[in-house]
Amino acid sequence: MHILDLGEEPSVITTFGRRKIAPRVCIADSKPHIRRFLRDALEDLGFLATECDPDGDIAGILNDKVPDLFVLGLSAGGVAASQFMETLATHTFDGKVLVFGQTASPMVGAVLALGEDLGLSMLPLLPTPFSDNDLRIRLSTLLPTDAPPSPLVHVAEALHANWLELWYQPKFDVRSLSMSGAEALVRMRHPTWGTLPPAQFIPDADDPHFGALSDYVLTQAVRDWQYFFDEYGPVTLAINLPLSFFRAPDAIETLTRSMPKHSAFEGMIVEINSHEIVQHLPMATKVARALRLRNIGLSIDDVGAEWPMYLTLDEFPFVEIKVDRAYVTGCADDRLKQTTCRRILELADNVGARTVAEGVETRADFLIARELGFDEIQGFFFAKPMEAQKFTRRVLGRPVTIGE
Repeated sequence: MHILDLGEEPSVITTFGRRKIAPRVCIADSKPHIRRFLRDALEDLGFLATECDPDGDIAGILNDKVPDLFVLGLSAGGVAASQFMETLATHTFDGKVLVFGQTASPMVGAVLALGEDLGLSMLPLLPTPFSDNDLRIRLSTLLPTDAPPSPLVHVAEALHANWLELWYQPKFDVRSLSMSGAEALVRMRHPTWGTLPPAQFIPDADDPHFGALSDYVLTQAVRDWQYFFDEYGPVTLAINLPLSFFRAPDAIETLTRSMPKHSAFEGMIVEINSHEIVQHLPMATKVARALRLRNIGLSIDDVGAEWPMYLTLDEFPFVEIKVDRAYVTGCADDRLKQTTCRRILELADNVGARTVAEGVETRADFLIARELGFDEIQGFFFAKPMEAQKFTRRVLGRPVTIGE
C-alpha cells in the first residue's frame, strides 16, 4: 500500500472519472438483494460502493461523503424515484445519476425526463436485465484511469487503520467440480484508492511488521472459518505465511492454539512460497512434519522450474503442491508448460501429495488441467477472490457446472 496523506482527500484533482481516486457510488433501490448485487458488481469495477434505501436519509449521505454517482432503481415506483431526484436537486448534487429499469416501462421515460428538468447529470438508461459488461460500458467514462501512487502505504499504517481484509478464492475438485476449500488472500480497502492487491502493500519477509501481518491473517481466517461454518458448514481454508514466521521458538504452538476448537474443524492449510522453501529445505521439512501432527498441512505454493530440488528429499511431509500459474495459464497450447506440469505431477504422485493447478483462466486451461491429472483447480475461470460475505453468497453451497 502506498504512503500518502490520510487526512482529507485530494481537492486539487476534481475531474470525475480522471482523478486518481476510486469514485464513490451509492446504490439506491428499495430491494436489498438488488442493492447487494449491484454493490458487488460496482466494487469489481473499482468503485467505493455503499447502499441506501430511497426512503432513507439521503440528505445525510449528501452532507457526508458525497457520492460521485447514484445508481437508482425503480423497484419502489416512479413517485419514489422522482422524490429521490428532487432531493438530489435540492442539495445541488453535481455528480452523475444512472437509472436502471425496463425499457418498456412508462415511468422510465418520465423519471429520466424529470432528472433532466431538475438539472441533474443523467446517464443513459441501463435497461434490465443487464450484464456486467453492460454496466461497465455505461460507466466506462467514469472509472479512474490512473494507478495508485508510489511509494507504497506501509502495512503498519494499514493494520492500525483497519484497512485490511481477507478475500477468499475457492478451489475445486477437478473431476466433481465440488468446492474442496478456499485460499485466504489479503487485500487492503483504502479510503481513497479503493481495493488494492497485496503487491502494493505486502512488506518484505524480513520487515519487522511482517509478523503483525501474519498474525492478522491467522486471526481473521479463524474468525471467517466460524462465520462460514455458521452460514454453511465447515470449509477447509488455506492461509499464506512466510517460512520466517516459524523461526520464533513458539510459532508452531501459537499457530496450533489459534485453530478453531470446534469439533467440525477439519484442519487448515498453510501455504509457503516454493522459492522460500527450497532455500531452507531442512527447516521447511521440519516445520511441515511438526504441523502434520497438529492437523495443519503445509502446501508448497507457486512451484515452477525449481521443482527438481524436491527430488533430493528423503522425506516429503508436505501435503500439497500448487503449480505456478505461469505453467498453467495457456498450458493447452504450450508443450513446454505441459512437460513441466507432468514432471511435477509425477513427483506429487510418487510422494503422495495433492496437486493444485493455479491460474486456470480459460476453458482450455481447465480441460488440460483435468487431462494432465491435477487433483484441484483454482483460477478466474471459476471464481475471483472475493470478500467473505460475497464468498458465502456466491460460492458456498452452490454447484459449479461447465458446459460441454
